[in-house]
Amino acid sequence: MELDVWDWLLFILGGFAAGIINSLAGNGSAITLTLLLATGLDSNIANATNRVGVLLQTTTSVLSLKRSKRTYFLVKDSSWYFIPTVLGSLIGAYVAIDIPEAIMNYIIGSFMVILLFTLLLKPKKWLISTDSSKNRKTLLNWMLLFAIGLYGGFIQMGIGIMMLAALVLSAKYSLKDANIIKLILAFVLIIPAFIIFLLSGDIEWIPGIALAIGAVGGAYVGTRYILYMKKANDYIRYLLIVVILFAIVKLFTPWI
Repeated sequence: MELDVWDWLLFILGGFAAGIINSLAGNGSAITLTLLLATGLDSNIANATNRVGVLLQTTTSVLSLKRSKRTYFLVKDSSWYFIPTVLGSLIGAYVAIDIPEAIMNYIIGSFMVILLFTLLLKPKKWLISTDSSKNRKTLLNWMLLFAIGLYGGFIQMGIGIMMLAALVLSAKYSLKDANIIKLILAFVLIIPAFIIFLLSGDIEWIPGIALAIGAVGGAYVGTRYILYMKKANDYIRYLLIVVILFAIVKLFTPWI
């Protein structure tokens, strides 16, 4: 697939925006998947190509984490979730490569609609402190992360919000601690999924690399700077609503 100068610029900017969004919460793939679909790529190819940027973005986010005793503790604490996350990711990615394009279009579109409603409803943030007395090594938490890994391996989009929900509402981490663990688990999740899509031969490398260039920059800027801006989440929410609406129209009305 060939890209002209303007396409390169658009993909890099889209990847940059997605990197920022994913460092704050999640849903950045709503932007990158929309861009890939807008170029005429099959939904299966777009789903695979999107993983290139996600891999480099999650790597950058993890490397950008502030080194502290708390971070090291959370890395160790999160290791219990590695196995269910990886298993789910492998199964989800394997299933995704064999799904017919028409079905994949409706699956992606349906998840876009769900994400749109979560943005329009604007659920309240979870403002709790980490419960140190809570036993997090439970079958429920293991199954939740397996399910999220399964979904993430399949489609990726929105896993940040799902992970935060599981880590805060079930495992009882504070939002700040949960976000650090989310970045670690997102990195763990993408590796097996990326390998599956790489072996499938479905990745379009040129748009994938263009998105990855922007995603790396966005992840760094988002982690270091944007996270501390006032009303950053509000601006991102408005942007995502517009992007997701466009994607829904594109997926459910392919004749346009």
